[in-house]
Order: sequence, then C-alpha cells, then structure tokens
Amino acid sequence: MIEDALRVLAEFPEGEEDKSRELIQGLLRHGADPFSRDHYTPGHITCTGVVLSPDRERVLVVHHRRLDRWLAPGGHVEPEDVELWRAALREVMEETGALMDPTVSPALVGMDVHGIPPKKGEPYHLHHDLKFGFVAMMEQVAVSEEENRAVEWCGFGEFDRYELPGSIRRAARRARERFAP
Repeated sequence: MIEDALRVLAEFPEGEEDKSRELIQGLLRHGADPFSRDHYTPGHITCTGVVLSPDRERVLVVHHRRLDRWLAPGGHVEPEDVELWRAALREVMEETGALMDPTVSPALVGMDVHGIPPKKGEPYHLHHDLKFGFVAMMEQVAVSEEENRAVEWCGFGEFDRYELPGSIRRAARRARERFAP
C-alpha cells in the first residue's frame, strides 16, 4: 500500500498542499508502520471522504463529537482496506450511511497534516490525511452517534457558517471541478 500511496501523491498537482505532501511522503518512506493507528511519532496516515451531493452543489459534513467541530467524515486506515480510497469510503459509510455513485471513480482531491489532541492513553500526534472525492447517489444520510453529533449537507456558500478548515474547503472545490457533470 505504501507504493500505491506514493504514486497517488506524486500524481497530485503541485500547489498549496506541497508541504503536507512532503511530510506524508516522508512518513511513508521512513515511518516504521505509517498505517497503524498506534504509530504516534510523528503520526499515521488517515483518509477522509469529501462527498459531493448528487447535484454537486453541497458537501457532506459531520459534527465531530470529540473535536467539537464540523469536518468531512474520515478516519484511520484498517488492515482490510486494500486501497486508500476504500478507507475513506468505509469511514464515510460508517459515519453517515451515504451511498456513493458507482459510476464516478474516487480521486485524491486534497491532503493535510494536522495535530490531534491527546486522549485515553494516546499522546498528541499528527494525522497525515489524504482526502478522496466521491459523489453521493442520493441525499439520504444518517448520523453515527458514536462519533458524531450531526451530519448535514453544506452548500459551497456556507463554509464559513460551518467553520470548515481550509483543507476541506480546497478539497471540496477540487472535487466539484473534477466531478462536474
């Protein structure tokens, strides 16, 4: 999976995410177990799903219970995730129940390295996050109350209202450009 991740990163266009790409590539090349959620120094790979509504006018967001903020659904890579985009897809389905349009191929639309506060025996560490774009088949969603307080469709003009991080805003815009009907 490391070689696949390095290939996907190399194909991503240069720009605002160059520093994150450099850090993620370093982790993949030199980390002892970069996909393990127990790899804390300097962190581990995570995957996020940037899901567009069927009309491509909104993006799916969750109100994360622990971090108390609006984010795109995502999480840790599991051993059964044979491709990185599948980790993002699994997380989206677990957290929101959203079903993806099978005619639209997922694509890397962003990346970000960000800090995660300590909790229950986990030290402060970094998530080296790969953001994959998808298009939902329908708007029906359901919140996974274990991880999130709410799930909603956020219009592109509502990013400030939800205080979405810049990395999610950029990824959502890239997904809309990539998946334009």
